[in-house]
Amino acid sequence: MYTYYTLVALIVHIIHVTVCTNVKINFREKEKEVLDQILGQGMYDARIRPSGVNGTVGDGPTVVYINFFLRSISKIDDYKMEYSVQLTFREQWLDERLKFNDFGGRLKYLTLTEASRVWMPDLFFSNEKEGHFHNIIMPNVYIRIFPYGSVLYSIRISLTLSCPMNLKLYPLDRQICSLRMASYGWTTDDLVFLWKEGDPVQVVKNLHLPRFTLEKFLTDYCNSKTNTGEYSCLKVDLLFKREFSYYLIQIYIPCCMLVIVSWVSFWLDQGAVPARVSLGVTTLLTMATQTSGINASLPPVSYTKAIDVWTGVCLTFVFGALLEFALVNYASRSDMHRENMKKQRRQCELEHAASMDATSDLIDTDSNATFAMPLVRHPGDPMSLEKVRQCEIHMQPARPNCCRSWLSKFPTRSKRIDVISRITFPLVFALFNVIYWSTYLFREEAEES
Repeated sequence: MYTYYTLVALIVHIIHVTVCTNVKINFREKEKEVLDQILGQGMYDARIRPSGVNGTVGDGPTVVYINFFLRSISKIDDYKMEYSVQLTFREQWLDERLKFNDFGGRLKYLTLTEASRVWMPDLFFSNEKEGHFHNIIMPNVYIRIFPYGSVLYSIRISLTLSCPMNLKLYPLDRQICSLRMASYGWTTDDLVFLWKEGDPVQVVKNLHLPRFTLEKFLTDYCNSKTNTGEYSCLKVDLLFKREFSYYLIQIYIPCCMLVIVSWVSFWLDQGAVPARVSLGVTTLLTMATQTSGINASLPPVSYTKAIDVWTGVCLTFVFGALLEFALVNYASRSDMHRENMKKQRRQCELEHAASMDATSDLIDTDSNATFAMPLVRHPGDPMSLEKVRQCEIHMQPARPNCCRSWLSKFPTRSKRIDVISRITFPLVFALFNVIYWSTYLFREEAEES
């Protein structure tokens, strides 16, 4: 009888154990139990920062590791000197008060969406102008609590950050825009920010910017000291290179074309006053409009930019072409006045010669006086020979000059001014291009190195 009851009890125990092992454990319920256990009322105080490195609050600062994923850069504004980014920002620290049982690895981590439930570092972006969180469809934020007490905070944010720019080489420049993160209230005795080891900054592949190229980025530390203490700070320097092809097509080539069009007036007839005036004034106004449009998109700075040198010289060339026509017009009127004076003088000489001939005829017919013949050089006279040699020396033709012989083909001064301008203006503009591009391209390479 005893054996029978023993056997029944053993069978019942085996069945009970088998049924219990076949029942699935609801780990979502276990998560609730764990959260209630570690974050329940009177169990956890989010106002108290986690313990330091060696386990006590007073012995060391809380270390927070930072990393982020750069999703996009929407714009870089030269006028306001700012840029806009969207990033996934992550912080990770150790809070031993949040340790829990992982049930043999079944609970990898606990997830929260309310940042107020746990202690959070008081990090802020020191060069931020504007910023907002993303709440579509749900708030893009989560907090993961791992079994050993590590906390991971991740959030997607959009920021507009200030970026002081040096535009001396614009548009051949490179700009460094920083992203600075610092503690607002906790000093380095209580809170320290560190970059996460490995790859603290990640950038989305195929990052596209309209007028810039992200060449590289550098991570660094920027701790600041104030009257209230030293505060931990991290920064990322983003190095942007401006795309020059846009400015070459939109600014440099049109300015060159306007300068060349202004030279067309050198090839027009001097009498075509309306055509030359309208051409000069039109190119000058167009160049002035182009310059004002360029300056409207840039901030008023106290130094001279590379684009200012280019537009200023191009405007000077166009204005010089207009002044050249004024000089040609004045020289043309002067040539006409000189030609009229020569005609009047020639007419007076002819009239005077005619009157002298008439007078001489009257004298020959009315008087019998004899006049002495002009002196004839006698052979062997040394004084006469010396005078002849001096006259021959003075009457020798001047040495041929290619420039003078070429300019002699154009009898009027106004025509000579036009011909000289046809050669001088292009040569000087070509020389300016050589100096300009060599100077600014070398300066760009020097700053890059």
